[in-house]
Amino acid sequence: QVQLVESGGGLVQAGDSLRLSCAASGRTFRSYTMAWFRQAPGKEREFVAAISWTATSTSYADSVKDRFTISRDNAKNTVFLQMNNLKPEDTAVYYCAAARDLYVAPSSSHFDYGSWGQGTQVTVSS
Repeated sequence: QVQLVESGGGLVQAGDSLRLSCAASGRTFRSYTMAWFRQAPGKEREFVAAISWTATSTSYADSVKDRFTISRDNAKNTVFLQMNNLKPEDTAVYYCAAARDLYVAPSSSHFDYGSWGQGTQVTVSS
């Protein structure tokens, strides 16, 4: 398993941008597919974006496609989520997750992820 710590959340206005970071511990970070999920109050956790261990494959939820970009820096054990043109419906706690197994393709199912961070709050006002 890897230990994950998210940062970069905050309170912004609609149309603004934020960049979330997720710092991971462990030498095997570069072998894990990574993902971002989010959970709004009263709602289930939902998939946002995922990136393969080589960063050659990415996947996005339809609701964030063309606005959010997931990336990673394996030299720094960090995965990022660049969020542009934020909307009030993007308000949620955002979680970073690492796949359960090494060398797997990006997945949108939270069952495929075994390590989670504590989350960072993103609030978008209208």
